Amino acid sequence: MNAEAAAITSSRKLPFAFGGGAIIGALGGLIGLGGAEFRLPLLIGLFRFAALEAVILNKAMSLVVVASALPFRAATVPFATIAMHWSIVLNLLAGSLLGAWIGAGWATRLKSESLYKVIAGLLVVIAVVLVFGHDAAAGQPLLTGLAQLVAGIVAGFGIGVVASLLGVAGGELLIPTLVLLFGADIKLAGSLSLAVSLPTMIVGFTRYSRDQSFSVIGRNRSFLLVMAAGSIVGAFVGGQLLGIMPNGVLLPALAIILLLSALKVWRHK
Repeated sequence: MNAEAAAITSSRKLPFAFGGGAIIGALGGLIGLGGAEFRLPLLIGLFRFAALEAVILNKAMSLVVVASALPFRAATVPFATIAMHWSIVLNLLAGSLLGAWIGAGWATRLKSESLYKVIAGLLVVIAVVLVFGHDAAAGQPLLTGLAQLVAGIVAGFGIGVVASLLGVAGGELLIPTLVLLFGADIKLAGSLSLAVSLPTMIVGFTRYSRDQSFSVIGRNRSFLLVMAAGSIVGAFVGGQLLGIMPNGVLLPALAIILLLSALKVWRHK
């Protein structure tokens, strides 16, 4: 997308940007995520951004949503509780920060056609995790001691790579990891995932800033802010609707949406 086309998209589609962001934010809010995994196919399919530009814009909006979500959740999971589990956050960050930097580097070097295929494949992976990993119950950690430390670094690295390639916060992968590997309950896992996601995304965002495609931020500043605002509003609304929608119906439906999105992105030219 050239500069003139980007400017037209930014000015003419602001209402659609807010509405789309709100709907996607609501989907994410229903399952405790920022909705970036649903936003990315919309940026590519409806708003016609090139793959790397869509990932960068998605990353910027994810940063806004995650930074807002932490204080929103503070009434339920206080910052002091998060601080008590600082060792878990640092364990995952030891891998995720490096993964975010490397993943962003890979994304900037991939041809658009290849990046579309990578994005489609990762959307399928997230759909599977959403169905089979999101409702894992808290309990005893899967590993302890050195084995847990190594597994946390490896898992963090993989999540950091995926988060950078898609421009997402990574909560859909972090939450099951925190529940299964560290035995965290689901509410605590949600807040700890945000604590890990925020610095991880900043590292990936910094790496993207070195690529010429990063100029898409400046060309579409209004578009970005409006869609991010819609995402925050939608996430709040989705959180309020959480008690109405049963997970037995909701999670498979969202997984189907991701699979259809993956197919659309895979076929994108």
